[in-house]
Amino acid sequence: MIAQGGGVRLARPEDAPALLEIYAPYVTETVVSFEYQVPTVEEFSSRVKNTLARHPYLVWEEGGRVLGYAYAHPYAARPAYQWGAELTVYLHPEACRRGIGRKLYGALFDLLRLQGVRTVYGCITAENEASVAMHTALGFGEAGRFRNAGYKQGRWLDVLWLEKEIAPYDEPGALIPFPELDSSEVEKALARWNQQG
Repeated sequence: MIAQGGGVRLARPEDAPALLEIYAPYVTETVVSFEYQVPTVEEFSSRVKNTLARHPYLVWEEGGRVLGYAYAHPYAARPAYQWGAELTVYLHPEACRRGIGRKLYGALFDLLRLQGVRTVYGCITAENEASVAMHTALGFGEAGRFRNAGYKQGRWLDVLWLEKEIAPYDEPGALIPFPELDSSEVEKALARWNQQG
């Protein structure tokens, strides 16, 4: 249940138009996203559905309006990588500097721990200072810098890889797909972040 002032919930494929409204300016006006073309609503809806088949996809909603979203996806395809997840977060300008990104990531961390994830990663355009600052404040450390990794808006761009340990590196079981988690545990994790001021 979302708190009166707003809160985090699971995304749904039908959220795609609201998510695209947030994401599109990052594609067309910035170098934050390395996509060149804004995806269609259908493509974005499919992305949400495909992500939820394995990892959490969360939105921040206030008064029925989505102001941000964050999700996890595989860091790499080979089986030995399954205990790592790459994270992505996008916020509407109205949601920036209000702690919403921190809450979305906090809920993601809790859900990913339930799945068995040990390490989370952020892949960020180096000049995206706001995102680098948020990740650093959340305890991410720099794992590497890929120089001239992408080309957009007439220039070559560096990419930073950041990492954070979220669970001990003990003997792992197989990663639990997100839909197979205990729904009551998922609700508890979301409620924790909706109750925080």
